Amino acid sequence: MKLLFIGGTGKISSACVALAVEKGHDVYLLNRGETTSRPAPSEAKILNGDIRDKESARKALGDHSFDAVANFIAFTAEHIETDIELFTGRTAQYIFISSASAYQTPPVNLPVTESTPLYNPIWKYSQEKIASEERLMKAYREDEFPFTVVRPSHTYDKTMLPFQGGWSVVDRMRKGKKILIHGDGSSIWVYTHHTDFAKGFVGLLGNNRAIGEAFHITSDELLTWNQLHEITARAAGVDELDVVHVPSDLINAFDKSWGDGLLGDKTASMIFDNTKIKRVSPEFMCTVPYEHGAREIVDWYDADPSRQVIDEDFNAMTDKIITAYGRAWEGL
Repeated sequence: MKLLFIGGTGKISSACVALAVEKGHDVYLLNRGETTSRPAPSEAKILNGDIRDKESARKALGDHSFDAVANFIAFTAEHIETDIELFTGRTAQYIFISSASAYQTPPVNLPVTESTPLYNPIWKYSQEKIASEERLMKAYREDEFPFTVVRPSHTYDKTMLPFQGGWSVVDRMRKGKKILIHGDGSSIWVYTHHTDFAKGFVGLLGNNRAIGEAFHITSDELLTWNQLHEITARAAGVDELDVVHVPSDLINAFDKSWGDGLLGDKTASMIFDNTKIKRVSPEFMCTVPYEHGAREIVDWYDADPSRQVIDEDFNAMTDKIITAYGRAWEGL
C-alpha cells in the first residue's frame, strides 16, 4: 500500500512507520523535516511541508494519493477540518489518532470498550479530541469521508517514563529523596510499549473493516501506580523508595497542569477490553511487559548522561506539595 503518516517521528508514530516499512509498504512522511531523536527509516520518503499551513501541505502533497493517511499530530476540530479538505478524494482511509482519555472520566463501567461514552469534563486536551471525533463522524455521515479513529492509552518508547517529572523522579529515587505518588497508588493503569501498539495499528491500514469505526489499542498488562514506580526503581538499581501518597485534588490545588492530567485521566483506574482490535487486526499481541520496558528506558538514559535532564521546577513543586501535606498531618 501507499501510506502517508503525518508526523511519523513521534513516540507512537515512529514504531508504526518502522513496522509499515518492514512489511514492505510504500511509506511517505509529511513533516517539516526538523531534526529528531527518532530519525525516519531510510526507506520512507519525506514530503517537506507544514500540516498547520494548508498551502504548505498542499504544495508538499502535490498530486499524490494514498491508500491510507494517518495523522498523529491532529488535536482539534480545526485540524480535522483542514485534513478533510486536504484529503477528500486523495485517500481511501483517513486515520485520526485520538486518545483513550476521551472515554467517560471516571468510568462508570470497567472494562472500557469502544462503546463507552466519550465524556471528559476536566481535561481540555481530551475534550478537543472528542470534538475532533465528532467532526469526523459528521463528515462520514454526510459525505462518506472514510475515517478510522484510534484511541491510544498511555503509550511509551525508550525515552518516556510513566510519571510526571520524567527522569527527575528517577534521579530522586537514586538519591533517596521522597517521591510523590497520587492517591494511595493503588489505582490501575495501562502502559503500552510503542512497538506493541504498532502491531495493532498497522493492521488497520487499508482495512475496510475499520472504516467508520473506532479502536483503542492497549496492553492487557494491568499495573498500579505503586507498581509502576517500584518496577522503574528496580530497573534503576534502587531497592527502597521513600514514597509520599498525596491526593490528586491537593496536587491540582498546587499545580493545575499536573492536576488536570491526573483528575482528567490518571487518577481513575482504567482497564480496556481489546477484543475489537484483536478481531479486526489479528496480528495484534503485546509482548513487552513494563518490567522489560523500564530497563530499556533506564538503559537509554544511562547511555548518555546528557539525556538525564533534571527539572528543577518540578523538584521544587514536588517538595512544596510534600511539605504542605506533611504539615496537614502534623495538625491532626
